[in-house]
Amino acid sequence: MKKIVIDPITRIEGHLKVEAVVDNGEIKDANISGTLFRGIEIILKGRDPRDAVMISQRICGVCPEPHAIASVSALEDCSGLADRIPENGILLRNIIQATRTIADHILHFYILSGLDYIDPSKVLEYDGNNLDLNNLKNFLEQGYTGPFLPRDEIDYRIDSKTTNEVASHYLKALDFYKKAQEMASIFGGKWPHDSAIVAGGLSGQLTSDKIYSYIWRLDELEDFVRNCYLPDVIAVGKAYSDYLEIGKGCQKLLAYPSYKMKYNGSYNNYLLAGGLVKDIVKYESLDINNISEDVTHSWYKDSNPTYPGSGITEPMTDKKKAYSWIKSPRYNSEVYETGPLSSLLTTYLSKDNTFIKKILDSSLSEINGKISNLYSVMGRHLSRAIIANILCNYLRSWAQDLKAGEPSATRYTPPIEGVGVGLTAAPRGALGHWLKVKDGRISNYQVITPTAWNASPKDKDGNPGPYEQALIGLKISESE
Repeated sequence: MKKIVIDPITRIEGHLKVEAVVDNGEIKDANISGTLFRGIEIILKGRDPRDAVMISQRICGVCPEPHAIASVSALEDCSGLADRIPENGILLRNIIQATRTIADHILHFYILSGLDYIDPSKVLEYDGNNLDLNNLKNFLEQGYTGPFLPRDEIDYRIDSKTTNEVASHYLKALDFYKKAQEMASIFGGKWPHDSAIVAGGLSGQLTSDKIYSYIWRLDELEDFVRNCYLPDVIAVGKAYSDYLEIGKGCQKLLAYPSYKMKYNGSYNNYLLAGGLVKDIVKYESLDINNISEDVTHSWYKDSNPTYPGSGITEPMTDKKKAYSWIKSPRYNSEVYETGPLSSLLTTYLSKDNTFIKKILDSSLSEINGKISNLYSVMGRHLSRAIIANILCNYLRSWAQDLKAGEPSATRYTPPIEGVGVGLTAAPRGALGHWLKVKDGRISNYQVITPTAWNASPKDKDGNPGPYEQALIGLKISESE
């Protein structure tokens, strides 16, 4: 046996290390280590609870807006505001979060993952009139090979024609990532770290020019997501059909409800369902009181698994059996994965939404897959692309329902004492903020990020986290 260490894992936001024990080309054990201590929960203690929305966004520089949504939702829960948010405020939050989530999924596939599947150097053989491909060809011919080279030997399987199509979309993706962030910033105020999301709704005056400025940009984004992003993922999925079988993980999913929808005259429904999925296709409801955090192998002072609302963050850097700054969230002491796959399947299995059922069924049909194949490397890529399409399908109606000149926020008095919980679906999955206020100040604040669920270390019972489980059993080359 030998140990393989990759530190840092690149093309992610954050600091991650992987240690894998390999025997005869198969991973027998794996440890996933979060190597950065942020300490945001400690920083927030003693502050005005209204400060949390700006400070907690610093947890992630790629997708800070879900932290803003979760933070203000926790404060609204604590203040009794949840049912008093104006319709404009609800719709604007949906629009900002959905638009930035689409941008994140585009970034994830094309910029962070795409180069594992397509070989941009094939564009050197291109002899056509596509401006994007000729620009890339000229770029490479001048010797500007980064970020494409140097690289390890990669199992490229896609033919030159398909490669060039996806490569041209790679360049467009850079532009659309920027454009999507600009669209959301029309309402969010700036990027990164939205400044307009506040408890009570959204700050600023909603004007007709802002609404029209957003809507006229939407056609272009919708076209790219529907006619480039999803077809490209499907094309890659066909070429790497074996990737529909690897990286299965724990095969238990957890999601929080997200994107409020009007039902019977009030916003008491959600586009994306919360819940659990077990045994591949068995949906169950979610009770957040069954969530706990285990710190057995984390650099924190030992304690029994604790509900996050009562959790503590007390670093212990010399803890011998620890190997990560990430805690181990568990649901009923079981390991759960979260992410776009979780939101997609909880919604598919629990809601009668014709559009969502049709797009998932047709996408699986194109790659000759079934629901069980979504629990895989390629299945998770497909889930992201489908979620992006679902959100695109609702953005226009949300924007058209905005009412210029009407309030987007409601006034409120900050709480003196109380507790609150804010839940949402970040691009990477279920995000939760737990707030406790005493004497008008934050007395405790706990955050469970999607990465904490997925990259969690082993718990007190020795159960590996989802990433660790996805690696164990994987066949790899043992080249030096």
